[in-house]
Amino acid sequence: MSSLDGHLTPSGTLTLTTDRRRLAIATIIGTSVEWYDFFTYAAAAGLVFGKLFFEPAGPAVATILAFTTVGISFLFRPLGAFLAGHFGDKIGRRPMLMLTLVLMGVGTTLIGLIPGYDTIGVSAPIILIFLRIVQGVSAGGEWGGAVLMAVEHAPRDRRGVFGAMPQIGVPIGLLLSSGVLAVMSAIFPGDSFYGWGWRIPFLLSFLLIIVGYWVRRRIEESPVFVELAARDDQPRVPVARLFARFTPLVLLAALVFAGDNGVGYMTTGGFVQNYATNPDGAVRLDRGPVLWIVALSGAVWLVSAFFAGWLTDRIGRRTVYLIGWVIQAAAVIALFPLVNLASLAGLTIGLVFLSLALGFTYGPQAAWYVELFPASIRYSGISISYAIGAILGGAFAPLIAQALLQATGSTMAITWYLLLLTAVAFVATLLLRERKGINLSPANEAEQEQGIYQWQKPAVQAGVK
Repeated sequence: MSSLDGHLTPSGTLTLTTDRRRLAIATIIGTSVEWYDFFTYAAAAGLVFGKLFFEPAGPAVATILAFTTVGISFLFRPLGAFLAGHFGDKIGRRPMLMLTLVLMGVGTTLIGLIPGYDTIGVSAPIILIFLRIVQGVSAGGEWGGAVLMAVEHAPRDRRGVFGAMPQIGVPIGLLLSSGVLAVMSAIFPGDSFYGWGWRIPFLLSFLLIIVGYWVRRRIEESPVFVELAARDDQPRVPVARLFARFTPLVLLAALVFAGDNGVGYMTTGGFVQNYATNPDGAVRLDRGPVLWIVALSGAVWLVSAFFAGWLTDRIGRRTVYLIGWVIQAAAVIALFPLVNLASLAGLTIGLVFLSLALGFTYGPQAAWYVELFPASIRYSGISISYAIGAILGGAFAPLIAQALLQATGSTMAITWYLLLLTAVAFVATLLLRERKGINLSPANEAEQEQGIYQWQKPAVQAGVK
């Protein structure tokens, strides 16, 4: 039995249940804090940043500019992924997790202290964009490290469940950010929200980072990296080897994520919040109830993603994904007709259905990505695929949706755009193989490089189809 088949530590002793529980808690808390920061920015961009930082451009252009700052950070995710992937494959998963957590928290806290355009002029949006870039670099490296720590520690037959832990941190972050913003909206009603109401959720990040840092310090390094570090055949530049040998895999994995990320950023990117609360728009709902509904959708997404992760351990990652794309297509078709009913009930049904679908197209991702990439370039591979997928999917999805809305005066074009993302991801999923249960050890790297694509022969010894 390999030391990394999921049941034994590198020393050969059984992994304790309490250690696994601690790892799961640390993964969830750390990832939740990171994405609370990221989504708080996206929601604030849709609700207040246009007015506070870009008001001289006029209401319509200011909204476009605010959503553009959401997308700009995605352009720097690959940089974070390259750096975290390189050093994560060279010096360890755990150090990069600690660094990205602190980087995100500092950037978020400082955003809460930026004066508005009316106070410091053009310096305000420049500082805002710089700190958003800091968030983007951090987010680019965070996900890969969290996923590897969860899945590489997991028993072979429970990787889907363990991989779901960092995945559910994302909807928890959405739930927390929307909930805190909703509370602030109630405490600071009307225009007072533009003063300190929106800032407090950003400043709270400082306390959350302390908690997340303390929790992550208590977890052990990934057993896969421990074994990698003991070997003499590590690539000098993991990213170079990744693109020299696995470029098709990176592109296909990126397209898979783009389908989920682009659709998900209708809420996590702040578009639906802005569309539903715009006083000059077609829906015109109150800000507070809309934020609570988004928080509810985050809770549904959480449960759905965890269930999907659990289900992949029974029927396979790829199968759950394919089911998820069908559900997501149906949810996309239903979303805007329900939102356009201009009722809280319609908005609730639309976002809950969408969140249910997103769980099925996000919950399987961690375990499947880890099983797709060979050990020596795994951190680089999953991080860079994730970052590229985020650019192709969610980076400018709110901006594109807003532009389509303003150009056509209808949400139908947005629906077609989201369906296109879903269809491309469905095809990319079909082109990759199921890899459930493959041995993740560096000693098994030759097998890990086989049977990745449908046009290749499967890795028979892994027991995959």
